[in-house]
Amino acid sequence: MKHKLLDIKNLFIQLPAGADRQYAVQEVNLELARGETLCVVGESGSGKSLTARAVMGLLPAPHVQVTQGEIGFNGEDITKVNYDRLRQIRGSEISMIFQEPMTALNPVMSIGAQIDEVFRYHVNMSGAERAKQAIKLLDDVHLPNPEQIMRAYPHELSGGQRQRAMIAMALALKPKILIADEPTTALDVTTQAQILKLISEMQLASDTGVLFITHDFGVVADIAHRVAVMQQGLVVESGTVEQVLNNPVHPYTQALIGAVPSLNPRKARPRSKTPVLSVQGVSKTFGGGSGLFGFGVAAREVKAVKNVTLDLCRGETLGIVGESGSGKSTLARCIIRLMDTDCGKISIDGVQVNELSRAAMRPWRTKIQMVFQDPFASLNPRIKVGNIIAQGPVTQGIDKAEADARARELISIVGLDERSFNRYPHEFSGGQRQRIGIARSLALKPEILIADEPVSALDVSIQAQILDLLEEIRDRMHLSMIFITHDLRVAAQVCDRLAVMRYGEVVETGATADIFAKPEHSYTRDLLAAVPGKDWKVSS
Repeated sequence: MKHKLLDIKNLFIQLPAGADRQYAVQEVNLELARGETLCVVGESGSGKSLTARAVMGLLPAPHVQVTQGEIGFNGEDITKVNYDRLRQIRGSEISMIFQEPMTALNPVMSIGAQIDEVFRYHVNMSGAERAKQAIKLLDDVHLPNPEQIMRAYPHELSGGQRQRAMIAMALALKPKILIADEPTTALDVTTQAQILKLISEMQLASDTGVLFITHDFGVVADIAHRVAVMQQGLVVESGTVEQVLNNPVHPYTQALIGAVPSLNPRKARPRSKTPVLSVQGVSKTFGGGSGLFGFGVAAREVKAVKNVTLDLCRGETLGIVGESGSGKSTLARCIIRLMDTDCGKISIDGVQVNELSRAAMRPWRTKIQMVFQDPFASLNPRIKVGNIIAQGPVTQGIDKAEADARARELISIVGLDERSFNRYPHEFSGGQRQRIGIARSLALKPEILIADEPVSALDVSIQAQILDLLEEIRDRMHLSMIFITHDLRVAAQVCDRLAVMRYGEVVETGATADIFAKPEHSYTRDLLAAVPGKDWKVSS
């Protein structure tokens, strides 16, 4: 091993009284060498992020604290140093890229001011020199027009641009260790590929040790030298990337890898010739009106959906794939009449529904329902789960007792305990809340189900459970499904046909296997090329 930068020995991190376990992390031993990438993988709650925060001295003490063990950095035990020394280490010698840049960046400071703050605290440098260095950093992370980005605030940048700005801040002083905590989880595959390449370039330039936290085994396959697998605060397996990914020993590691969707599309079911949904020439534009109170500069016009034509046949699953901003979710909301279209026709069972009045549309609501991406935001926190599920049928005139009985049945169908009926959404995990969202969408016995990124925020094993559940329900209830995703691995295993969207337009459609085998559009080829771990064959 090269020069050892980080040496974690027998680390214990204690949780507050009343937590689900005594220790968030226990008996953890990890090492990181100069120029090496160590990936720490595991599900939510496994202790990955708290281990990283302990290295940075960012644990929420006194409620969560290191009670035993050492975190050695260049021969110095970080758990024993005082606050002033910790501040010196942070940023200059150990830096961290956080999972969500929008919450990690200061919303009332420009990007330039936040980078300048790093230099002002750690380096004796004039203001002009600091500005020059900040612009160079933004250019190094391939941000367009660095001078303009310097003046911009976090909310004015895209997710990928904010992540790049945070990387620039983290690398400002060429730290010896870079900790990356799920830095690409919320990004599209092409942006993710760019960020991973950028981190690799910076690592090579400075021989930095990278501690990379993720639950995406595709990313691990692409960037890791060594891997440590964590479960319930314990490191259950570690080794080289080849050992852990291709010959996993621990049952937990085997289960995680087994849950990773394959990039080989599954065999499509025979396609019915009976269309249940038809979308013809649909467009939707936002903005373009006058400024505030009718004065000022006109708002920028955004054509979110442009002349889209699609059809969905009975019993099939149509996948809509593309990056953020491609118009996938806007199209879904137009189809389900959560927003009105500018032009075009949306027909269900031959009836054009996008021209119906609200009152006339009401009976058709029972035929088409939606599962939203964020179940916590879409479930009313003040209403018990049973009432959330029964609400739709009651609104449609079904007797409350019958609606409650249906809700209890659906709670069982989606694999939840019957006691869930009288509990509130905050009492459930993310995967359980998604099951509640699915149960709610099925309460009206729809013919068509639209699933908008239903598994994008879930761990790989929970994701597999939800996908299996949707498959089972679709067959059991003879549903037709529109499945929206930016994860092509998921699309390969779920969808019979695909529609690829870019900038509001459908650029390619066809059978999933055909598109994966011979993509015709250059954008589709770019998406497939950017899938992390595409050359790694998942063990069956």
